[in-house]
Amino acid sequence: MVSNPSATSNPLPPSPGFLRIADEVADALRRGGAVVALESTLIAHGLPSPRNVEVAARIEQTVRSHGAVPATIGMIAGTVVVGLAADEVALLATTPGVAKLSVRDLAVAAATGAHGATTVASTAALAARAGIPVFATGGLGGVHRGASESFDESADLTTLSRTPIVVVCAGVKSILDVPATLERLETLGVTVVGYRSKRFAGFYLSDSGVDLDWSVESPEQVAQIMRRRDELGLAPSAIVVSNPLPVDVQLDPTVHDAVLAGGLSEVERLGITGKAVTPYLLAHFHEATGGASLEVNVEVILRNAALAAQIAVAHAQG
Repeated sequence: MVSNPSATSNPLPPSPGFLRIADEVADALRRGGAVVALESTLIAHGLPSPRNVEVAARIEQTVRSHGAVPATIGMIAGTVVVGLAADEVALLATTPGVAKLSVRDLAVAAATGAHGATTVASTAALAARAGIPVFATGGLGGVHRGASESFDESADLTTLSRTPIVVVCAGVKSILDVPATLERLETLGVTVVGYRSKRFAGFYLSDSGVDLDWSVESPEQVAQIMRRRDELGLAPSAIVVSNPLPVDVQLDPTVHDAVLAGGLSEVERLGITGKAVTPYLLAHFHEATGGASLEVNVEVILRNAALAAQIAVAHAQG
């Protein structure tokens, strides 16, 4: 494999005491090899135990099978770990009360010695800090329904506007206001491209119903976009790659819409707000669909991990 010159010419700085990069990850980055960042909120808050440990291992294996090194990110006793070991993944998966950490929470959690699972925003920020250029997740956070009154918007969006990373996802979570989220990403200067589609992915669904301006046909094209962004000296913002599910794998759209309507009604009735909304609605989907949404969620992240690894390899070989 030909190393990426831009990666090898900027060796990693020494990690401070509160940030530990696993040896395998650090070695790959020094060599200019392919590395894919992975979040840990899915493990601690997105999937039930013991399925979460099993799926976390499958995600990492998927990245490896496509030629890249996985770097699952989380916080263990106040130390950010880039490349969690299996026992650390298990700790986050099984310990009650693991904090859900966005960017704003990282310093407080580090200072108080907390265990924490990283969101899209904090994973992207920490991955970029470590020099990892590609990140795979399920779905982005975004603008919540009714945000014109509540001002409820995920920190994912502003973080991506200032973080030079590629995020492979299945769009934004379908419980959100998808058109408003895309408008915000445009305003914030975040590039969004569809993978072999000019329709934005709908997380549980193949198609959110919203058109995109750009699409790409291969991992190599994404890697080329990354290089041109850097060569043009553009502001350091993310490239979001929307990777839609095949139609025969998506959740039944009629079931999806009915379950979503019921879940949103319950959120309003119970007064659930902020970062508690997404875990509640995901659990509601799991229960109301008899586990079908969970299987779709797993398929989403495995497909995104595979594509992210292919992009990372193409970038490293460039």
